Amino acid sequence: MLPTDPLPDAEAQCRQLAELIRPLLPNDPVLVGIYSGGAWIAERLGELLGLDQEIGLIDVSFYRDDFAEKGLHPQVKPTLIPFEIEGRHIVLVDDVLYTGRTTRAAINELFDYGRPASVSLAVLADRGGRELPVAATWQVWAVELAPEQSLVLEKQEQGQLAWRLENA
Repeated sequence: MLPTDPLPDAEAQCRQLAELIRPLLPNDPVLVGIYSGGAWIAERLGELLGLDQEIGLIDVSFYRDDFAEKGLHPQVKPTLIPFEIEGRHIVLVDDVLYTGRTTRAAINELFDYGRPASVSLAVLADRGGRELPVAATWQVWAVELAPEQSLVLEKQEQGQLAWRLENA
């Protein structure tokens, strides 16, 4: 569906996503958020789900297949995985699923830390346009955008998450 004005409430979407993930809790999953929007969502999900385990944070900059073309992003952050990956159920969290290349890069990086029992993907928005066979396990919003448009999740001053639509 095409985005409407106003855009959906990202905080409400986080609550919906938490409820979709809740049945997985008996398997003792760990959350790994992809910087930056996915990291914010993973933090929010950790709170909403009452998880005691710290969340992991991952920056896929060096794992991107277009790294040579784009070069180093000026705001590279350290990957922090404060738990064992080996044999764990990983919930990889991102804000927007588009081509699948960021997800592929994140999975490649996760496997450098060990072999998880499973990796599932949770996103707030799926905008289609896949270039790789990647699908979200849980998504809240399927949205169609023009190629020149981007959906950006931002953290407002009060800490609330909100969507913004950008034109290139």
